Amino acid sequence: MSRAAKEISPIEIYKYLPKTNCGACGEKTCMAFATKLANREARLEECPELLKPEYKEAYQALWEMLKPPVKEVVIGSGDRAVKVGGKYVMYRHELTYHNPTPIAIDVEDTLEPDAIRERVKRIQEMTYEYIGRLLKLDGVAVRCVSGDAEKFKQAVQVVAEETDMPLILCCLNPDVLEYALVTVYERRPLLYAATKENWREMAELATGYKCPLAVFAPGDIALLRSLVKTLTAYGVEDLVLDPGTFPGEGFSDTLNNFTMIRRAACKQGDELLGFPLLGVPAVAWLDKEAPYELKAWNEACMAVMLLTRFADLLIMHSLDGWVQLPVMIWRENIYTDPRKPVSVEPGLRTFGQPDEMSPVLVTTNYALTYFTVENDIKAAKLDCYLIVVDTEGLSVQSAVAGRKLTAELIADAIKESGIEERVKHRYVVIPGLAARLSGELEELSGWRVLVGPKDSSAIPKFFAESWPPKEEG
Repeated sequence: MSRAAKEISPIEIYKYLPKTNCGACGEKTCMAFATKLANREARLEECPELLKPEYKEAYQALWEMLKPPVKEVVIGSGDRAVKVGGKYVMYRHELTYHNPTPIAIDVEDTLEPDAIRERVKRIQEMTYEYIGRLLKLDGVAVRCVSGDAEKFKQAVQVVAEETDMPLILCCLNPDVLEYALVTVYERRPLLYAATKENWREMAELATGYKCPLAVFAPGDIALLRSLVKTLTAYGVEDLVLDPGTFPGEGFSDTLNNFTMIRRAACKQGDELLGFPLLGVPAVAWLDKEAPYELKAWNEACMAVMLLTRFADLLIMHSLDGWVQLPVMIWRENIYTDPRKPVSVEPGLRTFGQPDEMSPVLVTTNYALTYFTVENDIKAAKLDCYLIVVDTEGLSVQSAVAGRKLTAELIADAIKESGIEERVKHRYVVIPGLAARLSGELEELSGWRVLVGPKDSSAIPKFFAESWPPKEEG
């Protein structure tokens, strides 16, 4: 059985750990840290002892034991660098996915410098806040469409001046590529791409300038594997694989190739195919006769399917919000730990400028619930306090059903929040879906309970009709 398919026990890992139980990793014992390593919930670098020279052999043994079937490759430099690959499992329900797929937008070298600057500006400004996370684009792919070395170099320089985002230099002519590369090689761009015709020259560029290299073999996995074998033997370590993205009827072959490559790496331990995968939904724009909206729609659909089928890096063209937003949200959803609901920190939140008679609300720390409630409170311009109860990341209905949101937990949260020192009244508003907890909560907390709406969108109407309470009015 290959290492990729074999489960690794904490005992196997523990044998190589320092066994000092120093706690520097955040765990009380080395065995606890070994368990986290086995579950891929921690990294070797989190153990400072392992980084000391005397543990070099142990570190290497553990690295070989725990390294992901899909190698992690860094593109770019500094704070804006992105990591691609680094996958431990084929399917996210088996564990979790690491390193969310970066989305790079293409820029053609045939554009005028001002047009390039404007496009790069739009790439950088495309952001969206989603359940407390800022979704954004991740890189720029400069395409050599002109075939002119001077034009390509100028386009690369303009992009580099406008942004510190990671770069992908797309040119199959090694001489033209190098002419531009010499000006930005310190940015560690991804070189695209080595083929059966130019692999030697591209390998020279990758090793000479210490940049990652994409390998392009459209529709031919055997050739792709052969090129990887040749390039790694030549000394190129950081590779990204492009098995070809075919629009239209050929897209089913694309998904099949991506799946077979990832299966070979994760299930069969094929190290030659154990590199990040590059998808290019931008090929949807090759259809010159199709309407604009159809090409954009096709690109969005291809991007989402490639994300689902193991693409570790995407090159896209459209900057329409309706194209990018579903792709970025889908990426956010599949790159979460399926073992841990998305949650926020529990505790007391303040909205507006509440005073001693302002309402006190309760919700759970499930991220989607919290940010929905937050947005509705802000939209209502309500001055209030919100107590976020730790329900282990469950929504109100699920938390009540699973006894993760109980009257006792809410009473404890009220006491720990310090809200009793901030308000003179003793009224708390709980979600409508937690109404059955109201009687017990009143007994445990000493607060009067108002049952709020089941949907937070009704918060403005609720407070217009029910606050202040009649007894306090």
